[in-house]
Amino acid sequence: MRIEEFLQLANVIIDLQAHRKEDILEELARRAGAGLHRDWQTLLKAMYAREALGTTGVGDGIAIPHVRLDGIDRPFGILARLKRPIEFEAVDAKPVDILFFLVLPHMVPRGEQLSALACVARRLREQNTVGAIRRAPDAETAYHAIVSPSRRSL
Repeated sequence: MRIEEFLQLANVIIDLQAHRKEDILEELARRAGAGLHRDWQTLLKAMYAREALGTTGVGDGIAIPHVRLDGIDRPFGILARLKRPIEFEAVDAKPVDILFFLVLPHMVPRGEQLSALACVARRLREQNTVGAIRRAPDAETAYHAIVSPSRRSL
């Protein structure tokens, strides 16, 4: 699975303002709800339930919040770079400035869901990719940094 299969340029947000983890989770839920034509509060509730199982802050300033949702047939993603890092209860206790919110179909075989999540995790472990996202002057540059291996060294 490739990131461009579930991330559209319109869903890349640069310099998003957030002061708390709750703020960013709500904003991501609202945007995903609008993009998927679903109730954002259902998404937010699912995000909180997932976070209660353990943080999705994976370290090095990155979080990959993810939920499963009934009624969609393919993954949906939002990439957000925050204007300023926020406390996110990450595994390394460092603040987070890059988030990839992934909404996965509930009724798809687990292997396919893990494929999308693994795809995002692999890409966000690449220092060149993360550096390019952090330096990107606009959403289009950040989008290409994450989806196009040839442009990751921007």
